[in-house]
Amino acid sequence: MKATTIFGIIFSMSPLIEVRRTKNKGRGVFALKNFKEGEIIEICPVININSKERKKCEGTILAYYIYPWRSTRSGSVVLGFGSIYNHSFDPNADWKQNFKTERMVYRAIKPIKKGEEITVNYNGEPDDTTPIDWFEVMD
Repeated sequence: MKATTIFGIIFSMSPLIEVRRTKNKGRGVFALKNFKEGEIIEICPVININSKERKKCEGTILAYYIYPWRSTRSGSVVLGFGSIYNHSFDPNADWKQNFKTERMVYRAIKPIKKGEEITVNYNGEPDDTTPIDWFEVMD
């Protein structure tokens, strides 16, 4: 794994996943290895923002990349590849917030093959098919 140190903090990019262009969704996260169901794909630190800060992001490109954090009024910007995972109503991964460590954990919920796009359900639960009204879903 290639790592860079900036101001004494070690940053590394995972040898397990990469960002690539997709056919119709812009960029997406892809597996560089086979993942088993239950296997952790990535653990990402987050930058939490309060409701005032989130409101300032409305109408900007950042609004599309903010996850809810403790409520839908506050939020978090997920670092790593966290904000690049695309949505699917039939996802192969799930995300869970770890409030104690201020990290987002992405885990395979079914086997994922090397080269396959890793997707999550933006509704929070993998089987939640509530319509998403803030962008056109392209499954």
